Amino acid sequence: MLPNLNGGDTPRSPRAVSTLFKYLVKKFGLPKLRFHDLRGSHETALLDAGVPVHTVAKRCGHDAATLLRSYAKRTRKSDESAAAVIGSLSAGALS
Repeated sequence: MLPNLNGGDTPRSPRAVSTLFKYLVKKFGLPKLRFHDLRGSHETALLDAGVPVHTVAKRCGHDAATLLRSYAKRTRKSDESAAAVIGSLSAGALS
């Protein structure tokens, strides 16, 4: 929930947040983007930063398996990390 801009205890309505977001996207000439799209970017960024899958899943209200199915394929660093581990293990075995 996003806090009320007037400092009250009542959170802003989801519709008001979406309306403001659409306005800002248009104002700044950003490509067509939905507020919900930020969720996927958030999850992918956390996974890329090495935050454990179960932590990201809990933070975003997903089951870890659902998170992996939906977002892990988008991460760039996961394949690089796996390649580095295999490269290191292979180098040790061949020495």
